[in-house]
Amino acid sequence: MPIVNVNMMEGRPKEKIEKVIAEITETITSTLEVPKESVRVIVTEIPKSHWGIAGESVEKRNASK
Repeated sequence: MPIVNVNMMEGRPKEKIEKVIAEITETITSTLEVPKESVRVIVTEIPKSHWGIAGESVEKRNASK
């Protein structure tokens, strides 16, 4: 059973996340020749306050712009 973990910053619309899940599933299904029912996709959304770039959170970086 293939399991794919996707970490992304929070804030994308649910429709986009659904599309990512569907397209990753399709890619895994065709590449590994496994049934769709066996593919698991886990999407973890990380708060901007917990995502760091160059020593500071994205939340702080965005606030200073």
